[in-house]
Amino acid sequence: MTAAQADLQAEFLEMPEGLRIDRPEVADGAALWRIAKDSRTLDLNSSYSYLLWCRDFAGTSVVARDKEGMPVGFITGYVRPDQPDTLLVWQVAVDAAYRGRGLAAALLDGLSARVAHDRGLETVETTITPGNTASERLFTSYAARHGASVEREVLFDTAHFPDGPHDSEVLYRIGPLTFRPADRASRSGHQAD
Repeated sequence: MTAAQADLQAEFLEMPEGLRIDRPEVADGAALWRIAKDSRTLDLNSSYSYLLWCRDFAGTSVVARDKEGMPVGFITGYVRPDQPDTLLVWQVAVDAAYRGRGLAAALLDGLSARVAHDRGLETVETTITPGNTASERLFTSYAARHGASVEREVLFDTAHFPDGPHDSEVLYRIGPLTFRPADRASRSGHQAD
């Protein structure tokens, strides 16, 4: 593990034993596609899109790796161009063999801490289809852990989707978020008081 990876690992909260967190690499794209496909709840994107995501959005995405270094969970996200203090979480998925260990919550906490450290972060957004209880719990518990409020509104209703029936996508906007002063100070090059 490099020093940068160790620093990244330290930013993440309560990773389940035997797992580590890392930035995705292009070589992880196929595994992310498989995990998303096997989830049977996510909208499956093309394998090409997961490869691009691992290349172009590695700084705002994370993977959990097992002892052999294989991805067993991931979060893909990006910073909204028109709102640079907002992280949009695109997909969250954990391999079935690793579910129920708090891995998704640890990944989300760690990713938001890293983004806050690297560039500042006030808001996390995601969309959730009605009835996706696991995602609803993940993001509402994240808000509670961080003392933030959750605003919900339909972002895309069924009529927006051209490719057949699709549930509405409800936007969850979580904020304002605050992170330790040391995170902000190190980003700006100043020492925290």
